[in-house]
Amino acid sequence: MPGKGSAKSIEALLDEYIGSEIEEYLKLREEKMTFIEIPPEAEIMEIKDLYKPWARAVIIRDPTTGALKYIVDEIPLTQLERRVVKRLIDMLYWQMEPPPSGVDVRDYVEAEVKRLIALYGLKRLGRRVKWSKILYYILRDTVGYGPLDPLMRDPDIEDISCVGPGRPIYVWVRPYEYVPTNVIFYDPEELDDFIVKLAHKAGKHVSVASPIVDAILPGGHRLAATFRKEVSVAGSTFTIRKFREEPLTIIDLIRWGTLSPELAAYLWLVIENKLTALILGVTGAGKTSLLNALATLLRPTTKVVTIEDTPELKLPLENWVQLVSRPSHGIGPYKVGEITLFDLVKLSLRYRPDVIIVGEVRGEEAYVLFQAMATGHGGMTTMHAEDISAAVKRLTSPPMNIPESYIPLASLAMVIRRVRLPGAEIVARRVAKVWEIRGPNDFFTVAEWKPAIDAFEIRVEDSQLLKSIAEMLGKDTVWIFDEIAKRTTVLTWMAVKKITRYRDVAKHVQKYYAKPDLMYRTALEELKQLREAEA
Repeated sequence: MPGKGSAKSIEALLDEYIGSEIEEYLKLREEKMTFIEIPPEAEIMEIKDLYKPWARAVIIRDPTTGALKYIVDEIPLTQLERRVVKRLIDMLYWQMEPPPSGVDVRDYVEAEVKRLIALYGLKRLGRRVKWSKILYYILRDTVGYGPLDPLMRDPDIEDISCVGPGRPIYVWVRPYEYVPTNVIFYDPEELDDFIVKLAHKAGKHVSVASPIVDAILPGGHRLAATFRKEVSVAGSTFTIRKFREEPLTIIDLIRWGTLSPELAAYLWLVIENKLTALILGVTGAGKTSLLNALATLLRPTTKVVTIEDTPELKLPLENWVQLVSRPSHGIGPYKVGEITLFDLVKLSLRYRPDVIIVGEVRGEEAYVLFQAMATGHGGMTTMHAEDISAAVKRLTSPPMNIPESYIPLASLAMVIRRVRLPGAEIVARRVAKVWEIRGPNDFFTVAEWKPAIDAFEIRVEDSQLLKSIAEMLGKDTVWIFDEIAKRTTVLTWMAVKKITRYRDVAKHVQKYYAKPDLMYRTALEELKQLREAEA
């Protein structure tokens, strides 16, 4: 066994060796497009690095059928390298101590791997193995997500689904929607073990006795899984809904065409003045992303309480209380320790909030939220509904049971949809309609997306909400429409300048609140200069 000094020198040499290997692989990646064989007739739609130089994605289209496929292309291990990876992982599981508090787990495991290589003299394998590649696979399979790790690194993937062993993993990838991948769990036992590993990552237990998992993975990703054939016929299944560390902003949505700058300016003014809004749409339409983007437009001094089942909202506000429901710890009908959305909405009123945001209403908590709206609190929430009529039917039916006369307490409703753009094969999200709620059955369409031209028609001049805001502020309608025009210019400028990070967007929103005329003049002048430069 090497002494302490020699172990250190071996580790130093190993670091140097790994660094040179990575340089080799970077050059190899430039020369060799893919390591996975791709049919020569396939049309390559997109190539993107996921973890340079080890993994990349290649999206291809079959020219005959038009079918898309998402290919994970990793630099492969040799047979000897696979054995070394397995041996080192076994050593880690038996010998590695838990990492100290506050230490990056990935760095800690990497240091432990290097220590074991030096301790057991594995460096003697020399050029027969590539240590940089081995380190990548060990980290991928221990602290990462194994064969799914490259998929978890793709920011365009929103959802990863497995419907059973022997079937391809599907991903919902922007802008292609669901696409099959070349990642497949062929062995049912391997898939079962992977489900157990995912459950452990989320701090949960899964077994034949408790075959369903609904949990939060590290990083905020939402996991739903079933174990073996207890409740799913094909065997173990799972879905991972990925959580973005950097949330989408109103500028992202403008740049992607989800809504126009003028519509965003209208919503900004409405939300700022603590009027209430319902965001409607089907699963995966983008309701929560739109909710988060709109919430970043609130004044920095606004007191906000958010209430969610799963913590997904991320706001750049200091005066923000984030409440999360808790499931029951009891067995059978006795729901010991359960804290519901209903409990949290009632609690939120004790916090004296300016705005209450509920991630999604679907039960009795809706009644309390509407009561809060009646007492002057601003509010925003999402609902599963295809349009305003369907939303009202859900609200006025069990288990929500909102009296029909309460419906106008929600000032505004909008529906966001996944749509196929005219003349294109890609799928996008659009705020299809925005309604002002004037009565229990009186809904004025203030904005509408026109599919034929992919543009928005906005009738702010007919908006009753804007006129009521002007009256509340002691202003006239000329001022309110001028304010909409100014905010439209500022938002357009931010989109052109690609100011998309949520803290940067919040900073500019705060600047507008502090010095609106200065911010407007700056935006107007810079837009004018950019247009002159393009001309």
